[in-house]
Amino acid sequence: MVKNIEFYEAKALELIKNNKGILQSELWKRLGLDSREGSRIVLRLERKGVIKREGVIVNGRRTYKLYYIGSSEAKKVRILVDLSSILDLPCSTCQFLSQCGPHGVYSPYTCKLIEDWVLRHSSISGRGG
Repeated sequence: MVKNIEFYEAKALELIKNNKGILQSELWKRLGLDSREGSRIVLRLERKGVIKREGVIVNGRRTYKLYYIGSSEAKKVRILVDLSSILDLPCSTCQFLSQCGPHGVYSPYTCKLIEDWVLRHSSISGRGG
């Protein structure tokens, strides 16, 4: 296991950035790492979204060329949320919302409107036995 992995990540990133792309095996040699340790560093940088790996064939062998993509171009995660299930949430139109809370005059724990809403939107079919 590589000791001081952050040091090697920084050095690897610097080499990739300064060379406008570098073969994975060349990176390992320059860092003085074996393929296993080098692969770990590369995968960590790829997961962080600061480099990309592109498959290439060199001397008849498949390998990867590594490119710096920087944090501004790093992978962006889009989370899609379906809001239709909360559009009719009773809290959004409740006249007692300002007085509602776990220890308030009104409580979400005992609210009949919320209970009915949850039952309508859950996978439970019917009440009782």
